[in-house]
Amino acid sequence: MAILTAGKPLARGALRVTHWDSPWLNPKLIIGAAMVLAVILMGLIGPWFWDVKLARVGAAPLNLPPMWAHNPLSPPPDPAHPLGTESNGRDMLAVVITGAPRSFQVGLIAAGIGMLIGVLFGFTAGFMGGWVDNVIRTLADSVITIPSLAVLIVISSYVRQVDINSMALILALFSWAGPTRVIRAQALTLRERGYVRMARLSGVSTPDIMFREMMPNMLPYLASSLAGNVSGAILAATSLEALGLGPTRIPTLGMTIFYSIRSSAIIRGMWWWWGFPILILVIIFTGLFLIAVGLDEIANPRLRGAKPA
Repeated sequence: MAILTAGKPLARGALRVTHWDSPWLNPKLIIGAAMVLAVILMGLIGPWFWDVKLARVGAAPLNLPPMWAHNPLSPPPDPAHPLGTESNGRDMLAVVITGAPRSFQVGLIAAGIGMLIGVLFGFTAGFMGGWVDNVIRTLADSVITIPSLAVLIVISSYVRQVDINSMALILALFSWAGPTRVIRAQALTLRERGYVRMARLSGVSTPDIMFREMMPNMLPYLASSLAGNVSGAILAATSLEALGLGPTRIPTLGMTIFYSIRSSAIIRGMWWWWGFPILILVIIFTGLFLIAVGLDEIANPRLRGAKPA
């Protein structure tokens, strides 16, 4: 029996694999995961090759440009500080190595807490319906309409000592409404499926139906929503830090941008002070966006152009 490959018959025994036919081998998902993983590995492996103590104030000479740059207003470059230093005596390479994973940690904690609350509320509202759905939907819509950044600024200004965990908890106050609406919409669709009705007729309990029958079918949607929420939480945390409301003792990307703004780094031509943190943030946001798009295409065959069998 001949086997057709790309329109040409192959003899028996000449079968070869010409391409991978798996939705999880999505190019966008792979590229996005590689970008995010590179940032995470930089924070994990970087301290083995570079002294992160140089991220402390006064640990390095002031205002050194990167090795390949020259600034007439700054001293000459120093190979001991390849990415330069800033006006507080911090080495920029050490700041990036220590600040990038911490900024990612804030977004991951805030988005993770918001996702847990969103899963609980979304499944409950979508599956139970009735007055429970009305109450949860009203709460989620109310939180979404509130100007979250303004409220976060007020809350952060009253917190005397802000660290990574406290900032993540503050951001989690507004990171559950979006996942709740998304999961509720999917639960409204899944509860009408045949296997859910059969589970009801079989006497399966409501929690088992929601979290053992319906949730496995929503994992790509949940992962996509988590990636989007992590990006939003990092953006909110960076915005607060750029206003000076972040942890002052811990190097983060947002606080580095705040110090550069306060010291007029743009006017002084010290582009490396704010340029490298923004570059890392762009890589993180782009990677998370590609992950979310890739997971959407995995969950929805129409987006990836798959033809029904």
